[in-house]
Amino acid sequence: MDKAAIIASLKQKVALDPEKAKVLVVGLGVTGLSVARFLCELGYRFAITDSRDKPPFIEEFFRQMPDTPVFTGGFDDGAFKVATHLIVSPGVSLHEKAIIKAIAGGVKIVSDIDLFSCSVHAPIIAITGSNGKSTVTTMVGEMARMAGKKVGVGGNLGTPVLDLLDQPAETYVLELSSFQLERTSVLNAASATVLNVTADHLDRHADLAEYAREKQRIFGGDGVMVLNADDATVMAMQEPGRKTFTFSIAGKADFYLEIRDGAEWLMHNGECLMSRKDLPLVGRHNAANALAALALGTAVGLDPVVMCSALKSFKGLAHRMQRVAEIDGIVWVNDSKATNIGACIAALQGSDGKVILIAGGDAKGADMKELTPVIKEKVKSVVLMGKDAELIRQALNGCVPVYFAANMSDAVKTAANLADRGESVLLSPACASLDQYKNYQDRGEKFTEAVLELVA
Repeated sequence: MDKAAIIASLKQKVALDPEKAKVLVVGLGVTGLSVARFLCELGYRFAITDSRDKPPFIEEFFRQMPDTPVFTGGFDDGAFKVATHLIVSPGVSLHEKAIIKAIAGGVKIVSDIDLFSCSVHAPIIAITGSNGKSTVTTMVGEMARMAGKKVGVGGNLGTPVLDLLDQPAETYVLELSSFQLERTSVLNAASATVLNVTADHLDRHADLAEYAREKQRIFGGDGVMVLNADDATVMAMQEPGRKTFTFSIAGKADFYLEIRDGAEWLMHNGECLMSRKDLPLVGRHNAANALAALALGTAVGLDPVVMCSALKSFKGLAHRMQRVAEIDGIVWVNDSKATNIGACIAALQGSDGKVILIAGGDAKGADMKELTPVIKEKVKSVVLMGKDAELIRQALNGCVPVYFAANMSDAVKTAANLADRGESVLLSPACASLDQYKNYQDRGEKFTEAVLELVA
């Protein structure tokens, strides 16, 4: 990378002058470590602070940057007082007292997304939403690769954005969370989308309106806006004069579904792009994901034939409506990535036949009553586990039989006793996993292990 050009861009866009700036990196997780490497390479003065006594990457950090000041075991007031800029990792709330005080004192908040945006000239395709963003990000990345482009895919999914700079690309595809976007100010994506907005992370955001406003920040700049015509909250984000593509699975839009000669087709302005039956992923929500990916790719000039070819070979992601096994006519599906209500609703709506639902965990302050209508329609029984199991039982108010499980193995055994041939068992928790598991991947792996034990 051209260090002088990047420093000039950082000075101009986020007032990050290496001669004057004193940067405090808050949080030494995977993002914090990537920020530290970036600042060190460019010669910035910075320090690290973390509330944990032993952050996960502390040893690796000391090996690479042994002379950099580090404050652990709490947020040191002295470190915040001398800082001119804070780079706060997404896992750290901006409502921490030390951060609020620093902002009130004029300290500037900068994100790793800002640093990245100042460092690249290649077009950025940016994706957020309560549900589907990892799938759409991966779809668009595959489309760009199939089009012969060197592509960097990362952000909230996989590789931290600053680590993508190690291998320059012609196109970048970024999944961005509300926590990343709330501290980002200079992103100017060539095409960007908010796929949908449903209740999530209300333990960190004041209400749904604030959560939606943070999502909307992805549209900063002048690139093409890709909007979900089926989501009123998303459509309200439309800006006059901006080039916009819409997508819909419920009606006409720029990209939409249409039935022709008894078959459902993915369409663009009246032209058939591909048959929905050629999309390997189950569920109408995945048809919406595919339409969004096509709109994002079209906005940056990707060939529609190539994009459809990528979709036809797309097998989906682990822990996202992943078919684990079929045992005695019962299909077992791992949707552990469903960490909020909207994702669980989409999974249930896309399921065929009656479902035994395994759910529960940390509800993150969401109103679980929103699950009741789709559970009444689709679910035969619910198996609940985790911190907020009783809260969910109360919210469902007896609409279907409810059973409790102490752990995943117990939940799978209970579900196996409840399910009949032709039905499915769906792990779609509608909750975060950290009350019992390392992350949603760990939760999904425990489910898969328990199911395969049934096979054995």
